[in-house]
Amino acid sequence: MNARAPRLARRSALVLAATLLALGTLPAGAQSAQPTVGLGTAGSFAVLAGSEITNTGNTVINGDLGIHPGTAVTGFPPGTVNGAIHIADAVAAQAKTDLVTAYNDAAGRTPFTAVATELGGRTLQPGVYRNTTLGITGALTLDAMGDPNAVFIFQAGSTLITASGSSVNLINGAQACNVFWQVGSSATLDTTTSFVGNVLALTSITANNGATVQGRLLARNGAVTLINNTVTAAFCAAQAPDETTTTTTTTTTTTTTTTTTAPDATTTTTAPAVAVPIDSPTEPTDEGTATATPLPAPGDDSSVTLTATPTLPFTGSDTTLATAGLLSVALGGILVVVANRTTPRLRRIDEAG
Repeated sequence: MNARAPRLARRSALVLAATLLALGTLPAGAQSAQPTVGLGTAGSFAVLAGSEITNTGNTVINGDLGIHPGTAVTGFPPGTVNGAIHIADAVAAQAKTDLVTAYNDAAGRTPFTAVATELGGRTLQPGVYRNTTLGITGALTLDAMGDPNAVFIFQAGSTLITASGSSVNLINGAQACNVFWQVGSSATLDTTTSFVGNVLALTSITANNGATVQGRLLARNGAVTLINNTVTAAFCAAQAPDETTTTTTTTTTTTTTTTTTAPDATTTTTAPAVAVPIDSPTEPTDEGTATATPLPAPGDDSSVTLTATPTLPFTGSDTTLATAGLLSVALGGILVVVANRTTPRLRRIDEAG
């Protein structure tokens, strides 16, 4: 009887392990996929400022340039704008309104992962990343994991600063149009930085000599300062437009009319429950749990406390993880049934022995 007791214990342990395995495969704490941040009419602008825009040297702006409510734009020429220039007009005013909405949206996104200030030398997957200050020295790599709609949102409560010669690199389908840098005060891109993404700054943005931007420099209240830069507004790759061919035949001629229908441009924006510009969260000492008490957005008398749960980088689709969890649960159930049927038989053998 005692000789068979270990066998029963091993079977019970096997059932317990299978159950734990089933529970462990469920996606716990993983970041959910984020919709993009809608820029509205601000999306046509490569550079947008609140107080002034100054340029030194042969800067090239590929996209619109605008300012509101300020009116001071200097340095064009020698700078070149391959787009429209809107100075304190209705178009610039609407773009500024849409920028405020986008800024508040990006600032309020959760769940977020608390990261160290230095992002250089890292590879990050889609998600929301936060610290009081963010910096890049060297190369930051953004991995979309094969999803061209993958969204990356960086929330800097105070500043964003890149070192000279630093870069942001995109791999596995990542697109510059889906990268957003929400900055609680000012952003500085140092000399020859190769930057990617849309900078949404509460105050000002400075691009030092030779820095290039594939994205946008959008400053809500302050100035945008440029020095021999290239700023190219980034747009997401769209599907080819549908082409419908209609043929009309008469007794004398045949007329073929081709109608091209542009795809619907749908922007999904998830508005935060409370607009939260995170001006002064507690800077985390590691990348674990972070609790931030952000200041409310201008004009908002409410307050809110956001608590970040430690999250793992998004490593697969929710469908894949859920399927794996169900399979593991099924396996645990089968093992339980086997154990339940086997245990009485072993007991009878023990009693007979």
